[in-house]
Amino acid sequence: MTEFSPFSSVPDKTPEVGAPDTATPAALLDLPQSPVHHTPSATQVWMHRISVFLFVLVSAVAGVLLIILPWTPEWTDNYLLLSFPVLRSVISNGFFRGFCSGLGLLDIWIGFWEALHYHEHQ
Repeated sequence: MTEFSPFSSVPDKTPEVGAPDTATPAALLDLPQSPVHHTPSATQVWMHRISVFLFVLVSAVAGVLLIILPWTPEWTDNYLLLSFPVLRSVISNGFFRGFCSGLGLLDIWIGFWEALHYHEHQ
């Protein structure tokens, strides 16, 4: 009687009662067969291109905003911070503004790195 083992692609023979065990341990370590690669359709390729473009655009715009906005008066003189004076003093700190600008530079770098390393799988 032969059955397929879930750990190998070769059929295993079930040993009979009293028969010596002839199963090799290498059969348990066999890797499963690689899945069949399909070629993406034109719609999938264009959707991937659009998603990469939107990612780069959003990260570039957010990065520019994070670089410029902390150094403008609107950063601390806004309606949301009027009722929180402690938070306003933290946000107006130069270290915090520099930290936000550094995050903006990092965001721009990540976006352009993604654009430069974009390739289509064929």
